[in-house]
Amino acid sequence: MSWSTTSIRTRTTLAAVLVVAAALLVGAAALVFAVRDSLRDSAESAAEQQVDSLAAQLEAGQVPPSPRGDLDDDDEEDDEDDLDDVVWQVVDRDEGFSVASSGADTVLPEEDGAVFDLMQDHPYVVARETVDAGPGYVVTAAVSLEDVDETTAALVTPLLVGLPALLAVLGLSTWLIVGRALRPVDEIRREVDLITGAELERRVPEPAADDEIGRLARTMNDMLARLQRARDRQEQFVGDASHELRSPLSSLRQVAEVARAHPEAVGHEELSETVLEEALRMQAIVDQLLLLARMGDGRPRTAPTEIDLDDLVLSDVRRIRRLGLTVDATGVGAARVVGDAVALGQVVRNLVDNAARHAEGALRVSLGDQSGGVVLTVEDDGAGIPEPDRDRVFDRFVRLDDARTRDAGGSGLGLAIVREVVTAHGGSVTVDGSDLGGARFVVRLPARPA
Repeated sequence: MSWSTTSIRTRTTLAAVLVVAAALLVGAAALVFAVRDSLRDSAESAAEQQVDSLAAQLEAGQVPPSPRGDLDDDDEEDDEDDLDDVVWQVVDRDEGFSVASSGADTVLPEEDGAVFDLMQDHPYVVARETVDAGPGYVVTAAVSLEDVDETTAALVTPLLVGLPALLAVLGLSTWLIVGRALRPVDEIRREVDLITGAELERRVPEPAADDEIGRLARTMNDMLARLQRARDRQEQFVGDASHELRSPLSSLRQVAEVARAHPEAVGHEELSETVLEEALRMQAIVDQLLLLARMGDGRPRTAPTEIDLDDLVLSDVRRIRRLGLTVDATGVGAARVVGDAVALGQVVRNLVDNAARHAEGALRVSLGDQSGGVVLTVEDDGAGIPEPDRDRVFDRFVRLDDARTRDAGGSGLGLAIVREVVTAHGGSVTVDGSDLGGARFVVRLPARPA
């Protein structure tokens, strides 16, 4: 098993143990060396103090007595340890013979700071000084490093036992803590594994903590919500298409069956007109449904461009005037927005066509800048929209009373398209009453996209 294929829990535990082990080993080694150096310095200081004491006696004209000679057996036995810990000798500088010594059988080296083994027992550290008093002497003292070795060994032993035990506790603790921290991730994984295309309403559990896992869970739930909305839009598109296309298809089938059963009852001209009319109606419905599906995720699909909205409005005003309606466009001023030109053109066309279908004979269109945005208003002198229905009128295939029914020529999707496109551009659309007597639609768009 390679490192990259192991679990996060295992990798985190191993990494923590290795890093801490390296730090502890370095720290333990530094501690041992520091303690050993400190004890070694103390031993060297003791040797130097012994040398200074002997030198002071020689300068005072006294030859230090050898500690052996007057000792009885008990004193000899009790003092042997002291002699072993500190040994010294005084050598005549010119003649080279020993004048006095601590009684050690080994001649001490005359190299200051040297370390040697006395009678192959344990190492000693040496201090040396030359005294000019009398004939001249070389004073040498050596202090045992046995305590240094024993103290170092006493320190190393618990470290060799304690460090592995500490690393074992660290590894177990890290394993448990990481496992507990990753438990919400495993719960999220299990829940996501149960979610299918038919169960997108399910959500993963969200931890209370605002940490990385909590943000992951919330992001996952946001993604599931977007997928659910996309699925709902798809199902709605299929339902809308089947619902709205059923009527023209039924008309075509009915005319075709009558023409087949009774050729003399339906002429070629009537049949062709019916087929053309229903085909155009189906084409309009399909185009509008596709536009709704394209705008269904709340944003335009084409790259936004700068649009002179007044050009689109005046173009539709001229088209409606050719139908014989009176259109007041004196309130149309220059206005520029950024967005999808095709979609915004559909907004203007749908609002103007809706007003034209329900107007008694007059429309009023105005456009201008207001509060850093653009406001488009389309009014008619028709029957208007009852206040309880003003929110529902933007839903798909909503049937109101006979005065504003889609059977008057609309598909029932025009105002739904207006709301979808305007919302996708960061704007809003509302409807209320007009002083002309009919409905007043107001579209507000930001000068720049949201």
